[in-house]
Amino acid sequence: MKALVVDTPTDSSIEQLKISDVPVPQPNDDEVLVKVHAAGLNPVDYKIVESGVDAWTYPHTLGLDVAGEIVSLGKNVTKWQVGDRVSGHSDLTKNGCFAEYVAVPTYELAEIPATVTYTTAASFLCGALTAYQAVERKANFATVRTVLIHAGAGGVGSIAIQLAKRHGCKVFTTVSSSKRKYVEQLAPDVIIDYQTENVTQRLKELTNGLGVDLIIDTVGKREAEKDLQRLAYNGRLVTIVDVPSITDMPMFAQGLGMDVVNLGGAHLSGNQYQQMDLGRMNAEMLQLVANGEVKALGIDVLPFEQIIEGLKMVKNHQVIGKVVVKMD
Repeated sequence: MKALVVDTPTDSSIEQLKISDVPVPQPNDDEVLVKVHAAGLNPVDYKIVESGVDAWTYPHTLGLDVAGEIVSLGKNVTKWQVGDRVSGHSDLTKNGCFAEYVAVPTYELAEIPATVTYTTAASFLCGALTAYQAVERKANFATVRTVLIHAGAGGVGSIAIQLAKRHGCKVFTTVSSSKRKYVEQLAPDVIIDYQTENVTQRLKELTNGLGVDLIIDTVGKREAEKDLQRLAYNGRLVTIVDVPSITDMPMFAQGLGMDVVNLGGAHLSGNQYQQMDLGRMNAEMLQLVANGEVKALGIDVLPFEQIIEGLKMVKNHQVIGKVVVKMD
């Protein structure tokens, strides 16, 4: 089968990737073999090429977000059937889905509703499930009235805005000037242009000096440290990229809380319940999509032969929305 591979351990750039012929994988006892119809591209895909992964054997097939059709079953698999339409977010230490076929554990899978295409399903995995975990698993909305979501035009932020709005919260988001029009489609209550506005001062004005009840940070450690100072009493920070230092932060005095999202870490956790939650969150997310409650506003669809160009687009920030490659 054809697959996008990192050929050797010394290959560490997108330019060194190759589309090669590799054997069709065989599913183990608790896996299924999926014929790939569509695969989503994410920043993590090129980042792990550049950093390398110790567990890889070579050639290593890339790809985390798969949507396709089950074509064979491991001997312990009873829940799924050949022909089922499924999607899943996979383990980056294993051979992935930028290929014609991929073997995946059943715990990560969800059935794709009949009204949802393979392309759409592939676009609602890594970023969308990270947003879902941040909003629906980590946050507690019992006393949350205001939410700040950074990078509202991104793959995580654009979904998190929609999910937070479903909870009836007032949603603020940060964007660059060039992406404002895109984010306006998501109907956040306030858009803050971080290039021209003082985010901290703007939030004080918007909350009458109280601070924000919930912040979802998709930027990094330094921004997350600023976010801790932007929180209201009993506020909570959910951080996705890195963990801020809490030195000199009034965590106890202000009753502050912090959660960390590491979506793919469930694969290596050894915790079966958390692994199975990947599939549960996927199913819940897809149902919201099928119901029209959450929407993908932009999907760039490329043929598999252009997948390297697609990864370059993602790395060079030339994408608003998602890039998905179709295998057929």
